[in-house]
Amino acid sequence: MPLRPTAEQAEYFNRACGTARKVWNWALDEWNRQHKAGLKPNAMALKKRFNTIKYNDPEWLDKNGQPWIKTIHRDAHAQPFEYLGRAWSQFFDAVKAGARMAPDDKQLRRSLRRQGVKLAYQPTFKRKHDGHDSFYIANDKFKVNGKAIRLPKVGNVAMTEALRFDGKILGATISRTADRWFVAIQVEVSDAQFYRRRTVYEINGIDLGVKSAATLSSGKAFDAPKPLKAALRRLKIRGRRISHKIESAKVTAGFSLSAPTPKGTRLPVSNNRKKSTMASARLHARITNIRADFTHKLTTQLCRENQAVVIEDLNVQGMLANGKLARAISDVGFGMFRSQVEYKAKRYGTRLIIADCWYPSSRLCSVCNWKNESLTLKDREWTCPQCGSHHDRDLNAAINLKRLATATALPVASPSSNGGATAGMVPVVVGKVTPVRYERGHRDTSGQEKNRAHVCAQF
Repeated sequence: MPLRPTAEQAEYFNRACGTARKVWNWALDEWNRQHKAGLKPNAMALKKRFNTIKYNDPEWLDKNGQPWIKTIHRDAHAQPFEYLGRAWSQFFDAVKAGARMAPDDKQLRRSLRRQGVKLAYQPTFKRKHDGHDSFYIANDKFKVNGKAIRLPKVGNVAMTEALRFDGKILGATISRTADRWFVAIQVEVSDAQFYRRRTVYEINGIDLGVKSAATLSSGKAFDAPKPLKAALRRLKIRGRRISHKIESAKVTAGFSLSAPTPKGTRLPVSNNRKKSTMASARLHARITNIRADFTHKLTTQLCRENQAVVIEDLNVQGMLANGKLARAISDVGFGMFRSQVEYKAKRYGTRLIIADCWYPSSRLCSVCNWKNESLTLKDREWTCPQCGSHHDRDLNAAINLKRLATATALPVASPSSNGGATAGMVPVVVGKVTPVRYERGHRDTSGQEKNRAHVCAQF
């Protein structure tokens, strides 16, 4: 949720974010150094080593020789080690699962993504002003009281709304987007708060696309707002303003505009350049918010009004490797849609079925099952030569996807009751969806459903 810090509080937040970033970079550099030396680095061992030098090493002392890190709460420089260990664990797990290590060459990475190859990315260094500033606070170090949160070192900080969830608080993360500060509070809640009741009990296939963000088998189509396309001209104008100010800084520093600036050079930053950079960041944040608002409303409606939904397992990374469609696909937000519908399906008790990415939903005639091998991406409508049915490309695909949730389903569906990736063999026939009365609430008498808790994060 948004915060309303004072100027002094915002200045502390900036320093805490900078501390978390610097500690992460130090730990990652030390990890890489030990790995090259043939050692087996460990996140907790790095943390212990850091604790021995943070108060006396010249790198962590101010100009007066005092440890400036003492002015920042310890959680900001302790949590990055846990995050680093988790990042490396995810990388190693992905490699063991068959993912290929991402090469350094960008063109090769793009080619591999286009081929559908899963890549595993190593943790990378964090840059200043990359738009991902944040730091962590443990649950016993802060307290929420109405529309205020009491944080260590800064005291009470005003919030725009009160915490909506009742339960055990697990932690909080303070983050910055453009010039606005937010707090994400993790709360462990009960089933009564986690689950939501459906209002309609339909079954729908959902075809995602660029022309219409989502086309349902019922005939409904949802057009995406495409905020990036609408703001592209303003983004270019603001980008040029920043470039002009950077060129002016290069001239002031005595560098030639025709020659590249030496690596590691820090150009002077004027106040006007800071204002221009912040204006561009605010526009990017607005684009992100519009896209997220549309996707949240759409996925909530789909899960609330359907007892079963079928979507395709799209290779979004491979699609983004297409230079002609990457911007349009990113503007719709396919990846965001998939992740949101997965966890919301669990909350509403909606059965989520993931169709294989090679299932020809657009090529199959939804009436007679004839397959149109010559269908191309530019063909938005086509007529079946076998039965004479005229099809809209997106609607026909959605209807074919819906059939995967019925008794006449084709052998390419992967049922996923919890929205996650399915494992094992794909069933030959997917049966009828589970009756609604068994899909939500307490499904057994063992008491395990009743005692299970869930974690929600409120921003």
